[in-house]
Amino acid sequence: MFFVSLDNILSIMTKYSVNKVPSDILILIAQNVVALRKEQAWTQQDLSEKSDVSYGSIKRFERTGQISFESLLKIVESLRRLSEFEKVLLPPKENQRIKELFKIY
Repeated sequence: MFFVSLDNILSIMTKYSVNKVPSDILILIAQNVVALRKEQAWTQQDLSEKSDVSYGSIKRFERTGQISFESLLKIVESLRRLSEFEKVLLPPKENQRIKELFKIY
């Protein structure tokens, strides 16, 4: 017998949806963090200790995607990915960067 849970259906729909909602993004980030944590061969407890984020927060984040922004940044920093995270998080438009580089106003 083949059983598909609602969570599986929603994750499949989310992966292929054109318009993601904030909760979809949070879950994708959490999944990426889990993959990075496992690449390091860290347990959730290891990540908690290295990031100074409570174990309960780590567990909840990995399960639901819910976490404070500060705790997320601590986790990303402990995984040594903070500079990458910063570069892709709401970068200014390219022409704004050029203006800032050359002080063109």
